[in-house]
Amino acid sequence: MSPGLINILRLLVDLYATILIVRLLMQLVQADFFHPVSQTIFKLTAPIVEPLHRVFPTIGGFNTAALIAAILTKWAFFLVVMGFGELYLSQLPMLLLIASISLVSTLIDIFFYGILIVAISSWIGTSAHPTVRLVSQIIDPYMKPFRNLIPPIGMIDISPMVAIFTLMFIRGQLLPLLNGLF
Repeated sequence: MSPGLINILRLLVDLYATILIVRLLMQLVQADFFHPVSQTIFKLTAPIVEPLHRVFPTIGGFNTAALIAAILTKWAFFLVVMGFGELYLSQLPMLLLIASISLVSTLIDIFFYGILIVAISSWIGTSAHPTVRLVSQIIDPYMKPFRNLIPPIGMIDISPMVAIFTLMFIRGQLLPLLNGLF
């Protein structure tokens, strides 16, 4: 398989896994279900998540079927790419762990860009836009501990910067350690 085709396939798999994780987060925080973006995400993910609901139920607000679908999507990419080379049965559990860890990176990206969207929209005065409110609903559980620990300095809220630095630390220091284990 050519490197260009592998990169295109990786892009598509990463995009779909991101959409699955966003669905998981939206259900977890009970975001606005009637927003057009929410409806699109639910329609795009329904073909893979709905059949998995029969086996993996939603626990509280946590949609285990969406999480399993995201892991399986990433795992399937590794299986396809490794299938063109030598793939041993003993590698399958390791590839499943690698797929799970790569979803942590996806989650970091979602929070990182969500914080940037909300921060920039507050600077330009569009924080009341329905899509920005939806993004804010998704990232609020992550942002809440930072807002509780770091009070605003006058009219300046530095908690988003600390939250972004924390994400950068996790991505730069902790994820390489986890990847090094496998």
